[in-house]
Amino acid sequence: MTDELDSTVRDLADVPAIEVISRAAVMLMSSAAEKLGLADSDPDLSPSRDLDEARRVITALAGLVTASVEYLGPHAGPIREGLQSLQRAFREASAHPDEPGKGPGEKYTGPVY
Repeated sequence: MTDELDSTVRDLADVPAIEVISRAAVMLMSSAAEKLGLADSDPDLSPSRDLDEARRVITALAGLVTASVEYLGPHAGPIREGLQSLQRAFREASAHPDEPGKGPGEKYTGPVY
């Protein structure tokens, strides 16, 4: 078990930071999309829809993107666009949308319209 754990740690040590950050961002994006119900044909009827959980994941994604944008290089644009799309989808899904600047992650990204 110890040899297997040591091998896993060494493998992770070989992964460049940009790849770790990008993978984390993609995982958070996927989770937010699921929690917004976007994986279903009718998001309004999705059993996976949970806006409270989506808010948390989008805010975490916004913090990660804001903190690491200088390291993302050419990946920064598409990741930011994905984040903004999720923020807009959250606003559209909300029965009572937050004021601009008060939505999930907007304290890190600024208002998303």
